[in-house]
Amino acid sequence: MTPQHITLIQQSWAEVITIQDTAAGLFYQRLFALDPAIRPLFTGDMQSQGKKLMQALGFIVNSLTRLEELVPVAQEMARRHVGYGVEAAHYDTVGAALLWTLEHGLGSGFTNDTRDAWAEAYGTLSQVMKDAAYAPA
Repeated sequence: MTPQHITLIQQSWAEVITIQDTAAGLFYQRLFALDPAIRPLFTGDMQSQGKKLMQALGFIVNSLTRLEELVPVAQEMARRHVGYGVEAAHYDTVGAALLWTLEHGLGSGFTNDTRDAWAEAYGTLSQVMKDAAYAPA
């Protein structure tokens, strides 16, 4: 990931923060529309879950220049998510829902370059997480 990609992600994230409750709602709405079988994995209060999502994404975005801190946290999160019933294929659905949410939440501010930056970052991080959670020991 290039420094320009990191800048694009961080700049667009600053805009997401201003609509974080709406963005969380859009994300889960889209996630469950893409794969209704994922819905039962979420048993708690969805507003609280949305806040956790925004906190996690904020940590990730703010850690993109400190991968030595981000990677171990992401790996541990992935291992925990296995216990919640998350499967490797769910990462692709989450990525699609995330990009859709950013596009709909940010509108014209979500440029092709910004989309590419988010897609690259998510693809890289999700692979790190899948490797940690599902790769043979």
